[in-house]
Amino acid sequence: MAGGIMVGSEKGKNYPGKFTWKVFYTCFIAASGGLIFGYDLGISGGVTSMDSFLSKFFPAVYQKETSTDPSNNQYCKFDSQILTLFTSSLYLAALVSSLVAATVSRKCGRRITMLMGGILFLAGALLNGFAQTVSMLIAGRLLLGFGIGCANQSVPIYLSEMAPYKYRGSLNNLFQLMITIGILIANVLNYAFSLIPGGWGWRLSLGGAMVPAMIIIFGSMTLTDTPSSLIERDRHDEAKELLKKVRGVDDVDTELADLVAARDASKQVKNQWSALLKRKYRPQLAMAIAIPFFQQLTGINVITFYAPVLFKTLGFGNSASLISAMITGTVNCLSTVVSIFLVDKFGRRVLFLEGGTQMFISQVVVTAMIAYKFGLDGVAGELSKEYAGAVVLFICIYTAGFAWSWGPLGWLVPSEIFSLEVRSALQSVNVSVNMIFTFVVAQVFTAMLCHMKFGMFIFFAFFVVVMSIFIYKFLPETKGVPIEEMTLVWHKHPYWGKYVTQDQTQTQATETPHASSD
Repeated sequence: MAGGIMVGSEKGKNYPGKFTWKVFYTCFIAASGGLIFGYDLGISGGVTSMDSFLSKFFPAVYQKETSTDPSNNQYCKFDSQILTLFTSSLYLAALVSSLVAATVSRKCGRRITMLMGGILFLAGALLNGFAQTVSMLIAGRLLLGFGIGCANQSVPIYLSEMAPYKYRGSLNNLFQLMITIGILIANVLNYAFSLIPGGWGWRLSLGGAMVPAMIIIFGSMTLTDTPSSLIERDRHDEAKELLKKVRGVDDVDTELADLVAARDASKQVKNQWSALLKRKYRPQLAMAIAIPFFQQLTGINVITFYAPVLFKTLGFGNSASLISAMITGTVNCLSTVVSIFLVDKFGRRVLFLEGGTQMFISQVVVTAMIAYKFGLDGVAGELSKEYAGAVVLFICIYTAGFAWSWGPLGWLVPSEIFSLEVRSALQSVNVSVNMIFTFVVAQVFTAMLCHMKFGMFIFFAFFVVVMSIFIYKFLPETKGVPIEEMTLVWHKHPYWGKYVTQDQTQTQATETPHASSD
């Protein structure tokens, strides 16, 4: 089966060690960097569905949204490029900062990059909370984006480098869990703050982003850097002592030697960006581009940061739309917990493929339900409770499929397959592609809903099929493979092996056997 090669630890190296509270603490605190991303994803859609927010900053949208004209097209009520720019501008900033963060992460460490992300996010939260004009809103969103770019570049790598290979999947998925917790908290707060008399609750929603920002700021101050990062900066003694603490054993010489060998190999790479064009990095580069590309084209962000807008468009009342978003946020969070327990048992490929199947079926059903209710003209009254409940149910089934597959695995798999010598650059590519297509989806969603109508869900369902085929054919299983031994999965893959093996043969004459293993 193409892409089905399983390379477990029994075919690589077994590093001694056990699960320790030290490694759990460091990974848990680092993963809290996901709170800032999740909080923003959840808060923006809720705020843009609040009438007081729309009337102050986007009066044209507010007038169209509150119109009582019976011929008003439900699909087009929120079609405004300025409104979507409020949401999507953040992701352009995250794209830029992730590229800068690659250099910072390599030279200063993962922890400092996380700290920078928290500080920038805090500044953006303050500016948004006190915003008086649209330009202040956008400026605040840009600062939030700079913070998210730093966090998303550093946290997944930190988790993969710190975690023992046997538990790497579960510990890395804490990042996605924190994202979903952030989304859920944002959904709950949006509903609570929308009930505040006077219509100023949106300021609390936007300003509340200060809390997750401070969590990652103070949390990162308590962390040490990863062993890989310490060795990368020639701090061998610190790395060895850290390995003993997080592995819970004194015998860390083998793992330390492999980390040093990987560092030695990385020093031969003078420019990470130009090195990415070498044949031996082609499979890693392909995954760094394809996985975040497909992750965004599942359509999940339509649900995540536009859930209240989407539910309101489908005929739910204002409060009902926020409550429905809370329901999907809860399902998202609980399903991510499921992934934490399953990813190191069943592997990455099984979850990818099952989740893709589940999402496709759900999208087809939701398409049929919306098409039946609204047709092409988008004119309909309030949904019955039964019909509305059925729509929410299948959106929840779709959300669950994403939350235990493409959600956490979209961050886990890229961070664990990248070689140390190009890890920071490839993670920046991964984050950049993610942010580019998050921006595109965020910017065009309301226009897609207006012009494609229920066909929008068919559009995303098509890409779910394509990405599932891609995973089946091209992604090897990486469960149980030490991160320093990940090259083995590419050597043994029926498609990628010809690229890696040929390039490796050309370089072995100038590299030591030990150093070339990474």
